[in-house]
Amino acid sequence: MPDSAMWIDASHEAGPVLPVVPEDVHGTRRIVLFGPPGSGKTTAAGALGRRLGLPVLRLAPRPQDARVPCAGLLELALALQALPAARELTAALDDAAGRPNFPDDAGRALRLRRQTAALLRDAPPMTLVVDNAQWLDTASAAVLGWSLRLTPDLPVIAAERTWRPGGAGHWCGEDTCAVRIPPLTAPQVAALLSPYRLAPREVTRIHTRSGGNPALALALADASRLLPDREGGSESALPPTARRLVGEWLDEVPAQVQELLTFAALDDRPDLELLGRLAGPAVEAPLAQAEAAGLLDIGRVDGSVRFTASAIGTELAARLPGHARRLLHARLAEASHDSVRRDRHTVLASDAADPRSARHAARAAVRARQRGDHALAAELSLLAAQRTPHDDSDLLTERALTAVRDAAHYGDLPRGRAAARLVLGHDTTPAQRVDALVALIDASGQHLQSADELFADALHAAAGRSDLTAQILIRRSVWANVNEGDPHRACALAGRAAALAEAVGDTATTVMALTMQARLQRVLGHPDAETTLSRALSLPRAASIPVNGTPRHLAARHALFDDRPEEARTALLPLLVEAERTGDAEATVDILRGLAEAELRAGRCTRALDHAHRAQALTDATALSPAPACYTSALVEGAAGRTDLALVHARRGVDTARQEDNKIFLSRNLFALGGLLLATGRLKEALEALEEVRALEELQQVRDPSVLRWHPELAETLVALGHLDQAQSLLDDTRRTATDLGRDTVLPSLERAQALLDAARGDYGTAAQRLDDAADRLRHLPLERGRTLLALSHTERRGRRRASARTAAQSAADLFTAHQAHPWAETAAHTLSRLEATPTDNNAHPSLTSAEQRCAELAAAGASNRDIATTLTVSVKTVEATLTRVYRKLGLHSRFQLAHTVTPARE
Repeated sequence: MPDSAMWIDASHEAGPVLPVVPEDVHGTRRIVLFGPPGSGKTTAAGALGRRLGLPVLRLAPRPQDARVPCAGLLELALALQALPAARELTAALDDAAGRPNFPDDAGRALRLRRQTAALLRDAPPMTLVVDNAQWLDTASAAVLGWSLRLTPDLPVIAAERTWRPGGAGHWCGEDTCAVRIPPLTAPQVAALLSPYRLAPREVTRIHTRSGGNPALALALADASRLLPDREGGSESALPPTARRLVGEWLDEVPAQVQELLTFAALDDRPDLELLGRLAGPAVEAPLAQAEAAGLLDIGRVDGSVRFTASAIGTELAARLPGHARRLLHARLAEASHDSVRRDRHTVLASDAADPRSARHAARAAVRARQRGDHALAAELSLLAAQRTPHDDSDLLTERALTAVRDAAHYGDLPRGRAAARLVLGHDTTPAQRVDALVALIDASGQHLQSADELFADALHAAAGRSDLTAQILIRRSVWANVNEGDPHRACALAGRAAALAEAVGDTATTVMALTMQARLQRVLGHPDAETTLSRALSLPRAASIPVNGTPRHLAARHALFDDRPEEARTALLPLLVEAERTGDAEATVDILRGLAEAELRAGRCTRALDHAHRAQALTDATALSPAPACYTSALVEGAAGRTDLALVHARRGVDTARQEDNKIFLSRNLFALGGLLLATGRLKEALEALEEVRALEELQQVRDPSVLRWHPELAETLVALGHLDQAQSLLDDTRRTATDLGRDTVLPSLERAQALLDAARGDYGTAAQRLDDAADRLRHLPLERGRTLLALSHTERRGRRRASARTAAQSAADLFTAHQAHPWAETAAHTLSRLEATPTDNNAHPSLTSAEQRCAELAAAGASNRDIATTLTVSVKTVEATLTRVYRKLGLHSRFQLAHTVTPARE
């Protein structure tokens, strides 16, 4: 059965859900829309009814009506009471209601069927919508089903919670089309909740908790600002409206199914084997009921099961009193087939005041950490800390610090905060307090609230100690760079941290500070960047430094900036192993992102996609900011995957970075977005995005053009829009800076943009030579070489050297195809097909008039509408109208495409 597709009308304040019905539903007279409470069935049924173009008659039985025989028929008759047949049916129902054996009396049942069929035949043209059809009483359903067989042309839409056609089929008819209302996707939930202006992290959390159920998402959003942070990582209790919705959802299944679901709610990773051990051979039936009600997803490849909305599990767990919960955990411990999870249930089944449970949790956390299950390690280490007796202050502090670090590694901010409060609430040393606060800052990432206050608390806790102060200054440097967009101040803070740490012999902190300082010096174009990095690399390695904060990682990033992807890859692969071994989610994502970019630069697109997908999946599974992974996904998908997905990632990254005030990744995601828009011919949008990148980079005083290569993309956009002088100025300035800093690797892409500018000015020979030279310098970067050859093909075509144009296009197509750069391969193939299809001896387009041809040639040469009007001695409006006809005839949408289709005029 098909799923209906859904979209959000974001212009409406509440963001209603409207259906886009599958193609095979069109023309179908009988449709059943089904889905859980709050999924949007009523809205979908109303929208579909209006689409049919007929007046809608809506019946809406309530729960109490299900127990009243023929209540649905009475509602139908009263809705059409102006008709004689309706009055006749009402009288018959009144007469029958007081009789014995109603509604089982055969004679009266036949009379009701005849009268209902007559009413439906006599009714004016309409669409019958039965909302809440799960509450339509049995007698009415039987009579309607019989009557609808006699009125096959009457459109009927039923909306109910679960698809239960029964043995004889649905009462709507044998040919009923059942359409499941699917959950909203993450972008749709974001659009639905846009009026609430929530942080991206909170929107992601609501999407997970609601499972894409729109009513549940709105209920959670209404309460989101009032709910405190989750304590200890568990989901906060549901607000009353959400509890009511989830309760109605759970009421769709019997008590024994809810009992099985409760076991699933108490396990952190339930699977079919575990539930089978608990319920025995009969487990299939309750699981099927839960799946039919949309409560549980049981079709996963690895055998795991999960709630379609995590709020279901939250509600089931919240209903249990403490004693009952411990008993169920004890049963789960007996049934569990995983030793660490068995330990988890054993701990949760024991008395929280029993110190033995704290020791048990601590040992289990070590085992979870050793096998790489860092989410479970974060939960268990916090349980160990929370259950440690308060009079054993040293042990409690030790366990709480471990819990903070575990939470920081996995990006679990709520657990990190809970553990940090345990440390700060006791009489601890300055080093321990700073350790907790620094770990909390690291766990918070871009979600850090009240940053100034937290940094001030940390500096106060440092009590003037240089080594502790240096650790705090490093985090302050990161914050100044990322959120305040002030790399000069960030660089100064990192320098101070390095000096303080070096003075007291703290090697690990010195390495971290020097690495941060070198990172910022490179961005600022400081000549000492490599010297500072070399100092950091010369110091002994320290296991306490996050992998993505090591000088080895920065050296790999510099290799990427300098177009040495093989060197970067060689350096990053062992770092990935180390990051995954330590369970540092943020570091793992950073290394995966670097590997994706290195593989993409080297032309290994399949590997690049794999690394980007892994980075995105890990980001979405944790509390990490989506902005960095979205940037990499947009770059890689745009070059090697699907452009539409790349645009989704780029826009999500832009939106997230704006809300988090992350200026670095706002620039990067805008750069990715601008490049994608340029590649798809949406020049004005591309210009807007890339000009914002320029403004942000200038605001942040970023001088090195190798770090983020927006300059040639913006120049190419300016050329395509005819802003030639602006493009030349940008290229001159960037070339001068690159030469001063010794960034020769930037020059080939600048030469490509310069060649396009030369061609726009009619100097095709110079342009072609520049592109030939640039392509030769890019042999180690196949995708960049392919782009340059594609530009050469366009240039040769405009210069009427079609054989050379075909050769360059074929070389580009071969490169892109060999390296599986699918979007670029399609572009090259399209260019090649146009060259092969167009006559070589005539530039005229048969579908264009001579006036249109002349106007198109001038526009392709970069002339403005006013210049064209002056040349042709016509009005500007005439030029606009002529170009509109040209675009329509040639199937084009922009001057950028026109310049690649029509040979420009030479004058």
